[in-house]
Amino acid sequence: MPVADFEVVMGLEVHAQLLTRTKIFCGCSTAFGGEPNAHTCPVCLGLPGVLPALNQRVVEFAVRAGLALGCEVKRKSVWARKNYFYPDLPKGYQISQYELPICEGGGVPITVDGKERVVQLVRIHMEEDAGKNVHGVAADGSSGVDLNRAGVPLCEIVSAPDLFSIDEATEYLKSLRAILMYLGVNDGNLEEGSFRCDANVSVRRRGAAALGQRCEIKNLNSFRFLRQAVEYEVRRQVEVLEGGGRVVQETRLFDPARGETRAMRSKEDAHDYRYFPEPDLPPLVLDDAFVEEVRRTLPELPRARAARYQRDLGLSAYDAQLLTAERAVAEFFDAALAAYGAGAEGAKKLANWVNGDVARLANESGLAPAAWKLTPEKLAALVKLVDAGTVGGPGAKQALEAVFREGGDPAEVVKARGLAQVSDEGAVEAAADAVLARSAAEVERYRGGNTKLMGFFVGQVMKEMKGKGNPAVVNAVLKRKLGP
Repeated sequence: MPVADFEVVMGLEVHAQLLTRTKIFCGCSTAFGGEPNAHTCPVCLGLPGVLPALNQRVVEFAVRAGLALGCEVKRKSVWARKNYFYPDLPKGYQISQYELPICEGGGVPITVDGKERVVQLVRIHMEEDAGKNVHGVAADGSSGVDLNRAGVPLCEIVSAPDLFSIDEATEYLKSLRAILMYLGVNDGNLEEGSFRCDANVSVRRRGAAALGQRCEIKNLNSFRFLRQAVEYEVRRQVEVLEGGGRVVQETRLFDPARGETRAMRSKEDAHDYRYFPEPDLPPLVLDDAFVEEVRRTLPELPRARAARYQRDLGLSAYDAQLLTAERAVAEFFDAALAAYGAGAEGAKKLANWVNGDVARLANESGLAPAAWKLTPEKLAALVKLVDAGTVGGPGAKQALEAVFREGGDPAEVVKARGLAQVSDEGAVEAAADAVLARSAAEVERYRGGNTKLMGFFVGQVMKEMKGKGNPAVVNAVLKRKLGP
């Protein structure tokens, strides 16, 4: 029976680092990088006699995420010790939440193949991160432990087994990441591990109701790795079942170099962690006023913003989705539109620039909008130069790239680089005459009825004028010279 006769069922556990300056239970910095073990203290090292002190900002951010995702924010939650032994966990336990998490329920909206639905969440809980084992740190190949991450605040967002394709899982992660970034509680940085997930994957024959045995794939930190890992795992589990075997519950690691998952350890159940209430932290009790104050500060979320762009500005769903994927880009677009001053009329023009050349330059440079030298006001000014016929499309693209990379006023850049559009009929006629003189065969075919060659002549004249010719003037001059 082929893979297509099986259905994949997934649940994702996302670990999102909360954007606090200090760790969850001490005052150490959460800054990424730095010398190994530079951001540590007796509390996050778990030395005897120390007591954790909860960072209130962590609670605020967790509530913020819960409210935005439609969860029930619990007025009482309890900290728990999750016990296990591993070199990157100096205390021998992780402070987390178990029986009474801070949020339950809720969901994440996704759209796949034009169909919208909400992926159900089970819970959100707060916990501290562990450290990191670093291998080959010395000439003899020995390993070390960097505890800079130990105690960094995490929000673990656990979905139900409610994802039934890799496309759904990818869209779920993209949607959740965008929401958390809009809320300002997570930076969405997959490379640095501040947004990563574990995937619980199982397969079952199509039409079956019971879930198959699941395997957990740990620490997937890119959308590409998620896809590769799940595709491999589905093939592996189907092969096991078709071979008459049974899938064993276990935790697996994904090897990007080989494109395969491999067994890491047998899967622990909750009882293996011997959870018990954290004796050094009292239950967390929230009052209604605190929750409502957090609710009052929630921003407009990506889907609501995209809907507004379609409704009020007449943008397509595609344009709206691209513009709202990142909050900083959407705010850049809003500011550019305000500076342009044409409301819905200018929205499509600016959307084309932001989703096109500006996005290309941003990808090439790897810079976030805050680091661009192109400001919303400068983009609006450049589009106005195009509207006025001062600069044509090719020249505007060159000016945009110069302003994006080097800064400067668009009008001055156009002037200094000689990018202004040429509308002078005498100059256009001279270029057209040169093109027609060396294209006798094409001229004869055009006059013989092949009028599609007009595009060829326009292109040649534009090339002759180094892209600066006014297209309307070029077309008019060519039609006059070539005749009806």
